Amino acid sequence: MSRLHRLATILRTVTRYRLDTFFDVDKLPRSARLLLAGNRLLPAPKLPRGERLRRALEDLGPIFIKFGQLLSTRPDLIPADICRELDKLQDDVPPFDKAHFVAIVEEALGDSIDNLFLQFDREPLASASVAQVHAAVLPNGREVVVKAIRPGIEKIIEQDIKLLFTIARWLEANTIDGRRMRLTEVVGDYRNTIFDELNLQREGANASLLRRNFDGSPLLYVPEVFWSHTNEKVLVMERIYAVPVTDVATLQQHNTNFKVLAERGVEIFFTQVFEHNFFHADMHPGNIFVDPSNPQQPKYLAVDCAIMGTLTEADQYYLARNLLAIFRRDYQQVAELHVLSGWVPEGTNIGEFTAAIRTVCEPIFERPLREISFGQLLVSLFRTARRFDMEVQPSLVLLQKTLLNIEGLGRQLYPDLDLWATAHPFLERWLKERFQPNALVEQLKRHGPEWLEQFPQVPQLIFHTLERLQTKDSSSVRPVAVTTTNGKGRGRIWAGAALMGIGLGSAYPEWLGQLQQIPTGSMILAGAGLLLLLIK
Repeated sequence: MSRLHRLATILRTVTRYRLDTFFDVDKLPRSARLLLAGNRLLPAPKLPRGERLRRALEDLGPIFIKFGQLLSTRPDLIPADICRELDKLQDDVPPFDKAHFVAIVEEALGDSIDNLFLQFDREPLASASVAQVHAAVLPNGREVVVKAIRPGIEKIIEQDIKLLFTIARWLEANTIDGRRMRLTEVVGDYRNTIFDELNLQREGANASLLRRNFDGSPLLYVPEVFWSHTNEKVLVMERIYAVPVTDVATLQQHNTNFKVLAERGVEIFFTQVFEHNFFHADMHPGNIFVDPSNPQQPKYLAVDCAIMGTLTEADQYYLARNLLAIFRRDYQQVAELHVLSGWVPEGTNIGEFTAAIRTVCEPIFERPLREISFGQLLVSLFRTARRFDMEVQPSLVLLQKTLLNIEGLGRQLYPDLDLWATAHPFLERWLKERFQPNALVEQLKRHGPEWLEQFPQVPQLIFHTLERLQTKDSSSVRPVAVTTTNGKGRGRIWAGAALMGIGLGSAYPEWLGQLQQIPTGSMILAGAGLLLLLIK
């Protein structure tokens, strides 16, 4: 299909679903108004705008469906009613030829299907826009699923992405909504995401790490990857038998404890984000199953690890403190943490930012805790912060979306789920353990070589930091005159400053924002102080 023909198909779909109503046509350029002039004669659409957009994307095919799924992960940019509807997009398309699937597997693995597998089911288990899955049995008797990339999908994706970029640039140049939603950025994220999904070895590596993180855990099970049969084009994983999390009737038949099931979902999320710093970022119901063999202690099973998220250590820390401050209604601290984290510019007016956060959060906290959405709270908070030039990082957006999914699923299973009852003690414990001696020792083991490499820069960094603190609060910090020129004396001054840094870093962790050039600032200062005290 030519690019011009494809564009004509898109325009027909826009007209059919009246997507022109998403914009103020009178404010569009003259060429666009002429192109859409005939639409004014059509009756007003009866379906909600979100449903019309979803149906249009479904008609345009698999690549646009995947794009819609990505749009649903941007609640910071996309209105809530559209996000909810796009969440319903199902990545279910007709399978491609089974003989072609076999040929792909044989070429990728360099052997015949009969030699690779004891049994191979030529009828697909599932078929999606990017890949297809078949059941099989390895020569050792292990039941597995075989996943392979659709033939020619790379070329199709590249063509459609070029068209999406063209449309996005036009909308950004000619409409306010297009600029507000930063569509070219969204399309760019989509391109990176979908091409990552084409590398099945990457997905296998993600699944392998997630499985190792939860090895022996009663909370989550991740199927095993068989690396002897896996590469960029083919992924072979353990086949699981479990109940889809959406099959509530079957779970009820097993007398599943839905309260425990919902709370365990929350615990899994916070464990991934804070303890492992590696979280499954595509936790929609189609990727989640339940093992109800122990109904009072049900266990989750997760598949499809193509999209995973991580946070920086600084983002982990500031996110945890933000959540605790929000639920204490300490809005000034929330504002200050946003500045210290670098999420908003350093010169932000704290008073104005605090008032804006209070305006968003206070009405939410007038409701019972079990009715408060953590995910929506973060979305509202980040939208407010955008007014103060906050640039939301993709990792934080993925986290928002994952939290929304987990929270929504948990409340479907158990409507009275109180997310805060699970989250609060977890966050308190995590922050406390972060500054325990054994945690600092682990940081020393991990970062010791880098710290030694950076050690000569520490004294200068200390004094720069103290100068900045003095400048910020000149009324309460007295300047210190350093007149000693003796090398040994300077060493003891540096040592004293370093040891003081231990206290500052422990008592006021937010001051470590001044030391972000070096990881785990107060630990470095402690090491510097001890070493310098030994200098004769």
